[in-house]
Amino acid sequence: MFHRMTTGWQLAKQSLNVLRLDKELLIFPILSGLACLIVTASFAVPAFFSGMLKNVVNQEGGGVAAPDNIMFYVLMFLFYFATYFVIIFFNSALVACAIIRLKGGDPILSDGIGAAMARLPQIAGWALVAASVGLILKIIESRSRRFGSFVTSLLGMAWSVTTFFVIPVLVVEKAGPIDAVKRSVAIMKKTWGESLSANFGIGAITFLAMLVGIIPIAIGVAALGAQMTVLGIALIAIGAVLLLVASLISSAMGSIMLAALYIYAEEGTVAGGFDESLIQSAFATKK
Repeated sequence: MFHRMTTGWQLAKQSLNVLRLDKELLIFPILSGLACLIVTASFAVPAFFSGMLKNVVNQEGGGVAAPDNIMFYVLMFLFYFATYFVIIFFNSALVACAIIRLKGGDPILSDGIGAAMARLPQIAGWALVAASVGLILKIIESRSRRFGSFVTSLLGMAWSVTTFFVIPVLVVEKAGPIDAVKRSVAIMKKTWGESLSANFGIGAITFLAMLVGIIPIAIGVAALGAQMTVLGIALIAIGAVLLLVASLISSAMGSIMLAALYIYAEEGTVAGGFDESLIQSAFATKK
């Protein structure tokens, strides 16, 4: 276990080193976040003025299951679809640029956007599948709080593992949603072992980076309590910016590492910027 965690940590550091060479990759998570905010506002504002949002909040607060109104679930599905589409689109653009960099190229923003645009049917198809799964999990959770949360956690974890390689499969192979899931499962089986442990490294680095943001926020809250308003607001603002930067870096690192693992899984070659022994140990193939 310690060896696996160490491997994940080292892979995360090498992903960060690759990111330093292409800092413009951070633009994709930024664009994704901004687009998600626009999508959220486009659904939340009409729901607020129509009174639907207030009704849902009142029911949730009273411990009542989600509404049985079919329109509620239709709107939720559309919201999930739009959100997933945005996220998948920019993740695909990021992975496309990461693959170019890892194969020795020097990608620019238009390379990623162009690759994602060329795969709009596949992205839309996968967003449709992801939105459907998300809605089903939400319905299960809403029907029984405790048991539903437990079940959705297990199903969500299994779904994440199953679809681990879907984005690079969409980008490289232009596969449809069903074939992308099959290919993702096949790659996981072929290279099963410690591959998912690499996420531990990114999680650890992200946690440490977020601590840097949480500390000034905590001090800022204390300062507000001590009537030091200007200092408190300034510290909270600084902490919020640091948290945002940590989130952006984590997202970019995850896509870089995913691209590197996919290249090794499919081509048997180690991407530039990564240590061969680490990649090989991260893919300890089942005997």
